[in-house]
Amino acid sequence: MNDISAFHLAIEDLLREVSDKVILPRFRNLAAQDIMDKGGDDPVTIADRESEAMLRERLERIIPGLAFVGEESAHADPAVLDGLKGDCWIVDPIDGTRNFANGREPFGILVAMASGGEAVTGWIYDCLSGRFCVAQRGKGAFIGKDRVFARETGETPPVAAISLIFMEEAQREAMRSHIALHYTLTDIPYCAAEQYPRLALGANDVSIFERTLAWDHAAGVLWLNEAGGKAARLDGSPYRVDEIGRTGLVGAATPQLWDDMVTRLNALGQA
Repeated sequence: MNDISAFHLAIEDLLREVSDKVILPRFRNLAAQDIMDKGGDDPVTIADRESEAMLRERLERIIPGLAFVGEESAHADPAVLDGLKGDCWIVDPIDGTRNFANGREPFGILVAMASGGEAVTGWIYDCLSGRFCVAQRGKGAFIGKDRVFARETGETPPVAAISLIFMEEAQREAMRSHIALHYTLTDIPYCAAEQYPRLALGANDVSIFERTLAWDHAAGVLWLNEAGGKAARLDGSPYRVDEIGRTGLVGAATPQLWDDMVTRLNALGQA
């Protein structure tokens, strides 16, 4: 990655600046009027909006003219999602807003570049620790300058983080009755910027995601796959950022762990 290291450093500097100037000063310092509900218990804060505005302005300087698909801009105008079909930035200005708004960790910033419906580069920044994950398609996954190779926990049974909040009740019951008993269940961080690193760094073995919005998953899916883990749709097809409204995604520390989970889901008719 030596030929693009300066580019990654520029993105890291930007994400750190946004975090330090916009996000962290608001952490545990939000007034009631600074937190809004977009509907369906989906909070947004003044920091989300200010972070997205700063990211949009500064990313435009880095690559002028590239379409910008941000979580908050897409909520305000769904036509923004059309940008996912071409070359674009994909931005979650605060991933883990639910945590952030309640004064809890983890939370971070997710940025990806996509072309033709597929993420080609992704960055994951943890605002509190400064952990900076980066991946470029075909060139591996890194934390800072260190190459990352996904590893499983080594636990028996494997450790699973299964998000039930966006599932229908029948799906939840099937997960509890037929899937959960094969795994040691662990907490859901409510933050993809934390969940994908957990899958590669030996903390979790497998995770199921129902809602798969581009700003939540573009960077993490690319990073995990480049680390040698596996994240894909339940039918085995690659995750695409332009499949708006499609649900269901499994991420795992190894392809074998992914296969085991999807085999069980297939047996339930979930995949």
